[in-house]
This record gives sequence, structure tokens and C-alpha cells, in this order.
Amino acid sequence: MFGIPLGTKVFLYSKPCDMRKGFNGLYGLAQNEMQLDPMTGYLFVFINKPRTHIKIIFWDQDGLVVFYKRLEKGTFKRPTALSEALNSELLQEDLYFILRGIDFEKTKKRKRYLPTK
Repeated sequence: MFGIPLGTKVFLYSKPCDMRKGFNGLYGLAQNEMQLDPMTGYLFVFINKPRTHIKIIFWDQDGLVVFYKRLEKGTFKRPTALSEALNSELLQEDLYFILRGIDFEKTKKRKRYLPTK
């Protein structure tokens, strides 16, 4: 996606977010509202109320990075099953689907081999 290591956890903020928030505001939401440490290297995803803007923050070993995307047309799909949770963990694939406009709730994942631990 944008050079994020495989296996990096992704968390979606459950409420609509004010997109005027910058580094410190989003950091505060992740820490205080989501009750997670933003310096863990996880991705934190924030979507505004009309679902036309998305911001993603993560700690990149020596600084905080913010990705920001604004749609010119259409909206981002927010997972409906996760709307009431304090913080919802997503798969990296789900984040990719959100960013690319794919309705992942209507897609079906085919069975694959999963090694047992």
C-alpha cells in the first residue's frame, strides 16, 4: 500500500472525525479516545462524517506520519459492524478496500490454506 510492513495492525476510529485535526489532535484521539498508544507503529484510521475524507496516522520509528485522502466524488465505505466499538481492528486488506472504493462487505473471500501454529 504505502510501504507499511506486513502484519501491521490497523485500527479504525469509530466516530466521525473533524478533519481539521492535525498531528497532535489525531494523536490525542488515538491515545485518549481509542485508548491505544500511537507510538506502537499501528495505523490509526479516521473518517469524517460525510465519509469524503480519510486520515491515517502511524509512528514511523522517528516521527509521526499522516496520510490524507480527499475524494472528489463518492464516499468511503465504513464497516457497519464496527460502528459502535471504541476501536475496531481492521485487516490491511480491508483498509485497502476502503481506500480503493471496494465494498468489502459484499465480497466473498475464498478459502485458503492456513498453517497451524
